[in-house]
Amino acid sequence: MKTSLSERPEINCTSNNNIVINVFNHLEEPFLFTWNGIQQRKNSWQEGTLGTTCPIQPGKNFTYHFQVKDQIGSYFYYPSTSIHRGAGGYGMLKVHSRDLIPVPFDRPEAEYAVLAGDWYRKDQATLKRLLDSGRTLGTPDGVIINGKQGKGDGTDEPMFTMIPGKTYRYRVCNVGMKNSINVRIQGHTLKLVEIEGSHTVQNVYDSLDVHLGQCFSFLVTANQEPKDYYFVVSTRFTKTVLSTTATIRYKGGKGPASSALPEAPVGWAWSLNQFRSFRWNLTASAARPNPQGSYHYGQINITRTIKLVNSVGTADGKLRYAVNGVSHKDPETPLKLAEYFGVADKVFKYDIIEDEPPAKTSDKITVSPIVLNATFRNFVEIIFENHEKSVQSWHLAGYSFFAVAIEPGRWTPDKRRNYNLLDAISRNTIQVYPKSWAAIMTTLDNAGMWSLRALTLERQYLGQQLYISVLSPEHSLRDEYNIPDNTPLCGIVKGLPMPKPYSA
Repeated sequence: MKTSLSERPEINCTSNNNIVINVFNHLEEPFLFTWNGIQQRKNSWQEGTLGTTCPIQPGKNFTYHFQVKDQIGSYFYYPSTSIHRGAGGYGMLKVHSRDLIPVPFDRPEAEYAVLAGDWYRKDQATLKRLLDSGRTLGTPDGVIINGKQGKGDGTDEPMFTMIPGKTYRYRVCNVGMKNSINVRIQGHTLKLVEIEGSHTVQNVYDSLDVHLGQCFSFLVTANQEPKDYYFVVSTRFTKTVLSTTATIRYKGGKGPASSALPEAPVGWAWSLNQFRSFRWNLTASAARPNPQGSYHYGQINITRTIKLVNSVGTADGKLRYAVNGVSHKDPETPLKLAEYFGVADKVFKYDIIEDEPPAKTSDKITVSPIVLNATFRNFVEIIFENHEKSVQSWHLAGYSFFAVAIEPGRWTPDKRRNYNLLDAISRNTIQVYPKSWAAIMTTLDNAGMWSLRALTLERQYLGQQLYISVLSPEHSLRDEYNIPDNTPLCGIVKGLPMPKPYSA
C-alpha cells in the first residue's frame, strides 16, 4: 500500500541544527531509514544503511541523532532496507539558511515540496518476490506527485495555490524506482536556484530533467492569467512515456487548466546539454562543503582515480547487477560494526574490486560485500562508466562531490581536459547516460563507512552498490564520533566487549 501524505512528515530545519528522530518499526520485518544527501559529518553511525547499522527489528524503535552541519538545501529520506522504498515511506527534508546568511534571491511567498516519480501497483512483498526469483520489476505502472496520480480532467483538487504576482519556491525530488523524470508547468518558466545543497547560477528553463534521487529548487512567478494550470511530470528515456499532473490554482482565478500539456524534450542529448548549463553560484553566501576552501577543487592534485563500470548478469541462475564484475551483498554483521570491533577480516575483504577494471570484463558475476579501503583526506576522482542502454543514477553518502563532466563514450585520462574545474555543482547524486561516462571529485575528509549506491531500486537491491571505508589514523573524536550508546548490535559482534572509545 502507498502511504498517504499525512504519513510522510516533512523535516524542516536550519543549517547546523541538531536533529532527533525516533523511528518505530510496526512492520513484520527489519527496517531502516536513510537520509539522502545529509552528510552526517563524522557520524556514519546515523546513515541508516545495512552496511553501517543493524536494522530496527519488528516492534522495536531507534532514535537517530545527527547534525545538518554546514549544509543547506533540498533532500529527502526513504527506507533503505529490502524493497520498502517501493511502498513509499519517503519524505522531504529541507535545510534552510540561517537568518544571518543572505540567500541569493528574495524570500518567496511560500515553498512547496514536490516528491515525484514512477511507482508500481504491486505491493512491496510482490516486488521483492519478483527480484528474489531472478526477474526484473518490469515497467512501472504510472507516475505520482506527492503520493497522488492526477486525472488531468479538471476535477482534481488543487495541490498548489499561487497568488497573482507572487513568486514561489518549488523543491522537487525524484523519489521514483526506475526512471528519470521531466518536470514543467503549463505557461510558466522555471528559474533554477538550488541543486542538492548548492545555490546555482539562476538560469531559466521551460522544463527540467530530474534523475533518480536528485533534488532541485526553482522559482515560479504567478504572472499568467489567473486560472488553473498543470504541474506536469513525465518519464524520460522510456519507450512508453508515463505522465501525471497536479493542479496549480491562482487564488481568485477562474477557469480550468488547458488540456493541452506542454511537451517534454526528446532524447538524452538534450538532457546532457542541460546538465552542462548547470553552474555553481560562487558569489552566493551559503554553507560551503567541507573542508572549507575545497571549492577551489580544480587546483587540488588527484591522489586516486577509481573507475566503476556497471553491468548486469546472473549468479546462481538469478539476476544480479554488478560493479566491476562484483555484486554487493550485505553480510549479517554490518560492515562498520565489524570494522569498529576489529573483526572485519571475518566479515569482508577490502578492495576486492580494482580501481581500474580490466578492459574486457567477464560475464561472470561474483557476489560479495564490496568495501574500498580509502585514505583519510585524499582527494579522489571517481569515474562512472555505463556500457548499458539505460540511464544510471548514483548517490554518494557522507559527502558532496563536484560533478565535473558527463560525456558519451569511454573515459580515458585525456578526457580531463574537458572537465569543468571552476564552477561545477557541488552535489551528491550524478546521472550517467547510456554508453557514456561521468566524473566526480571529492575530498575524503569525512571519516566513516559510506555507501556509494545506484538509485534504481532493483539495481541497488540486487547488488549495484559498494561502501567506502575512510578511517582516521588518529582514532580521535576530532575526526569521528564514538559508537552511540543506543546502537543495536547484531551478527558476530553481538555480545562482544565494547572497544576502547576514541578520545579528543
